[in-house]
Amino acid sequence: MILSSHEIVKRLEGDIPGPRLVIDPYSDKSQQPASYDLRAGEDVMLRHGRTTLVASMEWVELPVDLAATLRCRSSYGRRGILLGAGFVDPGFRGQLTLCLVNMGTEDVSLLHGERVVQMILHEVKGSNDLYRGRYQDSTGVVEAR
Repeated sequence: MILSSHEIVKRLEGDIPGPRLVIDPYSDKSQQPASYDLRAGEDVMLRHGRTTLVASMEWVELPVDLAATLRCRSSYGRRGILLGAGFVDPGFRGQLTLCLVNMGTEDVSLLHGERVVQMILHEVKGSNDLYRGRYQDSTGVVEAR
């Protein structure tokens, strides 16, 4: 099941028993009906024909019962921007490194705080496995390891 905005806010506020969802800093303007828009953590130029790594502004912590799918916002997709990776396992903590590919015909400026990627939260049933990978507790852009 995909979480609605109402469910996302309840998870953030701790209105549901168990580990909390964390999105910090949270913005009401980023909350969508069934997703949350992650914002760029820095100003960056997305050069046409190139891949650029950009850290999300938000620190995200997913509890054991939530996973996330990442999608590039359609306003950027219409300009040729694609997201190169897009799944976050339960238990992940950190800033997300967004792998943006500019397949358009011109460079695109991305400003700090701009909403660029949708994070869609899904319930995970019947598991206690948490992410313990090498990107745990990431801050800033993290290159491939």
